[in-house]
Amino acid sequence: MKSRLHLNVLLLPILVAILILVQLAYPAKPWAMLLVGLGGAWLVGYLWARALARNLSLTREMRYDWAQVGDRAGGTFHGYQTTLSSPPPGFEVNDHSDIPGYQPTRATNVGGWSTNQWITDGVCTRRGLYTLGGTTLLAGDPLGIYTVSIDDPTNKMLLVLPPVMPLPPIAVSPGGYGEAGRPRPRAPEKTVGAAGVREYQPGDSLHLIHWPSSAKHDQPFVRLFDGTPASDMWILLDLDRSVQIGEDWNSTEEHGVILAASLADRSLRTRQGVGLVINGKELTWIVPQGNANQRWLIFHALALAQRGELELGFLLERMGTSFGRQTSLVIITASLRPNWLETLMPLTRRGIAPTVLLFDSQSFGGAQNSATTEAIFQRAGITCHIITQDVLNRPEAHPGQQGRWEWRAGRVAAHKPGNTDWRRLS
Repeated sequence: MKSRLHLNVLLLPILVAILILVQLAYPAKPWAMLLVGLGGAWLVGYLWARALARNLSLTREMRYDWAQVGDRAGGTFHGYQTTLSSPPPGFEVNDHSDIPGYQPTRATNVGGWSTNQWITDGVCTRRGLYTLGGTTLLAGDPLGIYTVSIDDPTNKMLLVLPPVMPLPPIAVSPGGYGEAGRPRPRAPEKTVGAAGVREYQPGDSLHLIHWPSSAKHDQPFVRLFDGTPASDMWILLDLDRSVQIGEDWNSTEEHGVILAASLADRSLRTRQGVGLVINGKELTWIVPQGNANQRWLIFHALALAQRGELELGFLLERMGTSFGRQTSLVIITASLRPNWLETLMPLTRRGIAPTVLLFDSQSFGGAQNSATTEAIFQRAGITCHIITQDVLNRPEAHPGQQGRWEWRAGRVAAHKPGNTDWRRLS
């Protein structure tokens, strides 16, 4: 920590200097009394302020390094005074965090040889990456001659993830394989987890033989596996700046992020592989996976997503061949330009099943009618759903999960928090 002394009464040293000169030129008892009074006050204020600067300190702790929209984020403060036997008149703690709506500035005091502790919090209202800290402690001597400023530069980055909310029934076109997106129970082909064994049948692969069971029953047995989704799902979130409507919460940008997060969460819970593409300020490309870490990767990208300049049609044209065959492609967009349909049609001939989630322009304050674009997709045989503003504009959009789950290595949701100890900022 760095401490500084600031002289509040700039006239005081000038008066003391003038009194010294007058006393030297015209010695008199009144001048001497004024000199002793003002000089003594100056000295007492200086010594008191120096003692505060040396013996007053502040530490700050936090529980989590991430949160979700709707959660409470904050910290606990500890103010220390290590040697003074009498309390200062009080001090002010100014926080420099940039979390919207979080204002932990506080006025308090701490006695000699003691500690004062308090907890502050605020509701996370916006997704993004924010800084928690640093902190400035302001104190002063009882006469108000000096102000002591103690700066604590330590800070911590806090990632605020988008919320997840229950979605209305949204039918996503399955990929080219039958029953895509649904687990196939007790499938004989190898997928993820073994569910049991059965007797060997002609045509079974030899590498599926379960040798312990075969030895026990004195005949070949093969392993059975829980099925996994037969096709992956790509979520393409269109954040082209030129097609977005509205601002802040009432914008297609924020609703698109929440919709993408909710769809990804729903699909990952069914063990379907989910990938993410965002044509934002920075192009995001996350290949489909169905493991627990994928949720963290997708939510991290969505938390930081910002509007960009890349058009949806250009993105589909340049990267359409990168989508695997027989996959589902969910496009979340507010674009009413039918020209990007021309780049979408060749993907359908490659076995990719697109689903368009089109935001209703008028419900977000736009002037165009989305029904015309929806009809174009329907005539082309492409599934299209119109998403109005009230679909996601509900209290469920702010559930908040932090504080209810503990995350192990790889951000795997394990169980309710067992360790909620405060950690010092560093």
